[in-house]
Amino acid sequence: MKPVRTLTAPRLTRRRLLALTGGVALGSLALGRVCAQDAVGGVVAAAEAPPAFRTVDLDWLDATRDRAVPVRLYLPDASQPQASQPVPLVVFSHGIGGSRLGYSYLGKHLAANGIACLHLQHVGSDRNLWFGNPFTLVGRLQKAADEVEARARAADLHFALTTLLAQPELAQRIDASRIAAGGHSYGANTTMLAAGARVQRGGEVLQLAEPLLKGALLLSSPPFYGERDLSRILGPITLPTLHITTTEDVINVPGYHSPVEDRLAVYQAMGSRQKALAVFEGGSHSIFTDRTGPGGPELNARVKQATQDFALAFLQSLFNGSAQAPGVNFTAVRDKHASLIHRFDSVA
Repeated sequence: MKPVRTLTAPRLTRRRLLALTGGVALGSLALGRVCAQDAVGGVVAAAEAPPAFRTVDLDWLDATRDRAVPVRLYLPDASQPQASQPVPLVVFSHGIGGSRLGYSYLGKHLAANGIACLHLQHVGSDRNLWFGNPFTLVGRLQKAADEVEARARAADLHFALTTLLAQPELAQRIDASRIAAGGHSYGANTTMLAAGARVQRGGEVLQLAEPLLKGALLLSSPPFYGERDLSRILGPITLPTLHITTTEDVINVPGYHSPVEDRLAVYQAMGSRQKALAVFEGGSHSIFTDRTGPGGPELNARVKQATQDFALAFLQSLFNGSAQAPGVNFTAVRDKHASLIHRFDSVA
């Protein structure tokens, strides 16, 4: 994997680095499988939430890696008509510098509409990067974006999903036949690995696909760093995918630049027979986080609402129809957000 170029810390301020909250995907691998019985921990907090769902924080530990895997679960209330039976699930991965608390606008919206969301926190590339000596911040960010952490993130996803489904009180609420993954930026990279991206190391193709996944929601997907042939890597992904970006979705970090054209290239290279791409006018890479500043308050709110609507339409069709041919109908969503949409493509 191509090394990250080193820059001196004085050239980078915290203000400029806030744009990184959405994340950067520089890694491309996954660790081996881990066993659910290695998990320890339980419910540590239940935040106040609208009656349509409840929010549960869980602190798990993967003992095989001695790695904490904190999660936040948005669980539809069982009194909802659509939640009286086991509900579908989305496992969501944050960008670099994020946490399980992020992307709450998406988790809450989906849970309020009968889809559970399990938001992961990747301890090697989470919010703790922002704390500590400011002169070593660049080094911490580069380490968080290296191949070792990329592997660990993919293992986090499998561990969290396996652990959740091994806990009877929670597993009985989840329909294991209706599970998807989602992520933003670095989290989209993690999601693509779990969805079946073909990564080769040492002359061997690594088997990284999570077999329970039925689809993938990809926000601001970066290409695999150091890899030139996207079609070889992403062509094997055949799950239905939804790609969302903006015309200003540019990643600029020390040693790494990724223009919005990279998001389009990822979409084109994806081998999914059912895939869609929504490009919103304006915005930025970090507009998809919970931050309300990027793009300005009005545009920020519009992008978040459109993201909620597109994601819900995709997932409802995926989970309520055939996993092989969901036949997503985005017409109503496109019409609702017509003034915001710069480009929309769909292959079915």
